[in-house]
Amino acid sequence: MGRIVGALGMSHIMFPPTGIEEQAERILSHMLEIRRRLHAMRPDLIVLAGADHLNTFTLAMQVTLAIGVSDRFTTLGDGGVPVREFAGHRAFAEGFARFASRRGFELVQAEEVRPDHGTAFPKLVLDPDNAIPTVPLFINAAMPVPPQPSRCLALGEALAAYVATERPADERVAVVGTGGLSHWLRLPDEGRIAEDFDRAVIAALVAGEAPRLAQMDSDAIIEAAGNGGLEVIAWLFAAGALPGARGEAIYYEPVPAWITGMGAVELFAETAAAGKGD
Repeated sequence: MGRIVGALGMSHIMFPPTGIEEQAERILSHMLEIRRRLHAMRPDLIVLAGADHLNTFTLAMQVTLAIGVSDRFTTLGDGGVPVREFAGHRAFAEGFARFASRRGFELVQAEEVRPDHGTAFPKLVLDPDNAIPTVPLFINAAMPVPPQPSRCLALGEALAAYVATERPADERVAVVGTGGLSHWLRLPDEGRIAEDFDRAVIAALVAGEAPRLAQMDSDAIIEAAGNGGLEVIAWLFAAGALPGARGEAIYYEPVPAWITGMGAVELFAETAAAGKGD
């Protein structure tokens, strides 16, 4: 049986530091800390979940949940992130799509997807040498109708079951949910940051209260944290992969210049395992 060795939630943008050089430098140091923590997990594989930003999945093809099933991916090159190639893991991705279907999840299998900055930036932060095969999983947070938070948590739980029951012995899998935190894009409230909401999300996750957080409705999250704030459903997917896990806040910074609440958390596999014996 394989093992989920840890989970991370992280914001997936950085803009130019002009005018906020000191704050941007701090955030860069936090990004490097996220990388250090990911590598400390010693994963054989990363499952990297987040939103597509109307680049691959558009109003012409409104996909709710999808998984990249290619052996290699070439990133889109948007958002200031360079075009890069990274290795996927076709067998893992196709196997999870089949396993998930038995659990009531229909994952669209994306063969020729070009991941945009929502995947490419975290991948660059976490694995700049492209040494770790990475399976992108796309959770719609850009178009109606998004999956409910509870469903994203449950999909993470399905991933945990898949790794535990169908993957090779000793395979080590890290799960990363990307996006958020609060931000409003191309709306009258653009520039607003819901700091209280962001801190509450981080506090709930590190306290092992992801199921309580997942009881929120998607529309309620959008109301509280903006259309971009809905991306926290990918963090719930990551939390679902370690049911009951507690963790630690890596950082939180509201960054008005980047119109985003920036943050990251780590959830520990050890606390999830301990919880099973309670």
